Amino acid sequence: MRVVVTGGTGFVGSALCAALAARGDDVTILTRGVARELEPAIHAIPWTPGAAGDWQRYVEEADATIGLAGAGVMDEKWTPARLAELHASRIAPTRLIAEAIARAQTAGRKPVFVSASAIGIYGMRMDDQKLTETGVHGSDVLAKLCEAWEAATAPARDAGARVPIARVGIVLGPGGALQRMVAPFRAFVGGPVGTGTQIMSWVHLSDAVRALLFAVDTAGFDGPFNVTAPNAVTMNELAATIGKVLHRPSFVRAPAFALRAALGERAELALTGQRATPAALLAAGFRFSFEHVRDALADILATR
Repeated sequence: MRVVVTGGTGFVGSALCAALAARGDDVTILTRGVARELEPAIHAIPWTPGAAGDWQRYVEEADATIGLAGAGVMDEKWTPARLAELHASRIAPTRLIAEAIARAQTAGRKPVFVSASAIGIYGMRMDDQKLTETGVHGSDVLAKLCEAWEAATAPARDAGARVPIARVGIVLGPGGALQRMVAPFRAFVGGPVGTGTQIMSWVHLSDAVRALLFAVDTAGFDGPFNVTAPNAVTMNELAATIGKVLHRPSFVRAPAFALRAALGERAELALTGQRATPAALLAAGFRFSFEHVRDALADILATR
C-alpha cells in the first residue's frame, strides 16, 4: 500500500511511519525540509502546506493519506499571531489534501483520508460526562479550531471518499506529554495539577498507532472516532499512578494560579479535561492493548 503521511516526523507520526514500513507499506512523508530517504520504505518529499503544488500528486496517487501535521498547541504563548498559526497549520493543508483526494476519487480511485483532530473539540471541561463521538462540541478557542480542522476535510467527503477523523486524546509514550509530566516526579516534587479532579483521557502510543492503522484498513470505518483508552482517569489518579510506577511521592500539587502565571491561557488545557470514550472504535471491533493507565505507564516507564 502506498501511504502519504503529514506530520510524519512528530511524536505520533514517527511511530506510525515505522509501523507502516514494518508491515511492508511504501511511505511518503510530506516535509518542509529537503527530499531524502529516511529508511528503505520511507521517503521524505518537500511540500508547501499552505499552497497547492506538485506534492499533491503524491496524495492523488496514494492508497491512503494520514494527516497529522499542525503546530504544537502548548509550544508557545497564545498570542493572536500564534493562534493564527495554529489555525493555518491545520486548516489549509487539510483542505488541500482533501481536494487532491477528491480528484483521485473522481478519477475512479478509492483513497482513504485519515485526518487528525483532537478531543478538545468537546471543549475544556470540568465535568465528568462521558463523551462519545456524537457529544456536544465546546465553544472555546480550541474547540472551534478542531471544528474548522474537521470541516476542512469536506472536499474529500463530498466526493465520496472515506474520511475517518481521529480525535486524539493525551498520547502517553516515551517522550511527548509524558516526558514533561514525569520530570518533577523524578526530582521527588511530583504531584497533580490544579484541583486534580479534571478528567485525563489518555491513550498509549502503540494503541494510538494501531487505531490509525485500523482506520486505514477497515472498510466502512468512517467519520469521527475518539483515540482514547476506555478508562480515563482524574488528574489525581494519573499523578498517583505515575508516583507508584516510578516509586516516587506524588503529593506536591501544582496550584492553578502558578500554572496560569507561567503559561497564560494554555494552562487551561492542563486544568480542564474531557472523558472521551472510544465508542466508535469499540463498536467496530478494535481492542486496546492498554486499557488501564497503570499498565500503560508500567510499560512505558519500566526501563526509563
